[in-house]
Amino acid sequence: MLLIAVIITALIFEYINGFHDTANSIATVVATKVLTPSQAVLMAAGMNLLGALWGTAVAKTVASGLIDTGVAQVTSQVLICALLGGIAWNLITWWWGLPSSSSHALVGGLCGAAVGSVDSWSAIIVSQPADPWYTGKGVLWKVVVPMFTSPMAGFVLGLVIMGILFFVISRLNMSTGFLGWISRPRWINALFGKAQIVSAATMGFAHGSNDAQKTMGIIALALVAATSAGTLDNVPDWMSFLRLESADGGKDMVIPMWIALTCAVVMAMGTAAGGWRIIKTLGHKMVKLHPIHGFAAETASATMILTASSLGIPVSTTHNISAAIMGVGCSKRWNAIKWTVVERMLWAWVLTIPATGAIAYALVKAMHALGWA
Repeated sequence: MLLIAVIITALIFEYINGFHDTANSIATVVATKVLTPSQAVLMAAGMNLLGALWGTAVAKTVASGLIDTGVAQVTSQVLICALLGGIAWNLITWWWGLPSSSSHALVGGLCGAAVGSVDSWSAIIVSQPADPWYTGKGVLWKVVVPMFTSPMAGFVLGLVIMGILFFVISRLNMSTGFLGWISRPRWINALFGKAQIVSAATMGFAHGSNDAQKTMGIIALALVAATSAGTLDNVPDWMSFLRLESADGGKDMVIPMWIALTCAVVMAMGTAAGGWRIIKTLGHKMVKLHPIHGFAAETASATMILTASSLGIPVSTTHNISAAIMGVGCSKRWNAIKWTVVERMLWAWVLTIPATGAIAYALVKAMHALGWA
């Protein structure tokens, strides 16, 4: 029953992740009025579904690269507390319309619950950098370093893409005939309105490829722990699909298709529900966007996220698209960005891991005090 409770809680987290982070892939395309909110949400849900089924490198990182199972026993209670910490923070930031990271909420909850279960920081794998950008494990290389480098790269890439586009358009403006004609604002908006549909779809795919895999990793971690503990030895044959073994600590774990498909569908359902509070923050409150800006921001962010997914790095789609939008806005002028909104977002980013870790830690201690763990 505890194992089933973990799976259900993980899927609740996945659903909330879907509607909380919907803004990541559709805020710009809605703000520029290229698609209606309903059209954008449906497109994002479909692309999230496809992206979630693309690879499992991030899932393996979450399942094996953060917690030292030789120190902390990853029980169902620990995982439930970790997930509840992430769920609580996601709901708080959603209510306030702050685009915080569901990825870091989950990582913070997992680390806080693991530390609380043994009262030792050694439960966390801090760093094992054999090849830190691919095979390296630990919170340092897989979470902390990307937490700073990926948004910075998204900001710079968004700025560079806009710079290239402005340069090309300025050259076209100097031309005569057809080339000069298509560089007029009306045609530029029409061209990038079409292009932005592609970039927004790619962003939705990238979101699914990274975020959905984190919950896959949690469910796989719970099944491996239950299988190793013998909890599933006596389950009926029709439930044998729950058994999941991993002799190497999960590094070469094969994520079963039923886990991937279930997480993908649940995230798509959550995405379809929409997260309008955060969409308003990213798409309207931070900077005024046109189709060309939306295209540049989505292209920059999707590039960074897909690269991270292929390397098994659980980056924040929220941080990446937000930073890319800032970079695009700064290409217009520095004061085009509403920095008071950015300041609120940054506080949410900084507090996510410690806040979710503290919540999960407190929940584990409460379970111990009540004799439930």
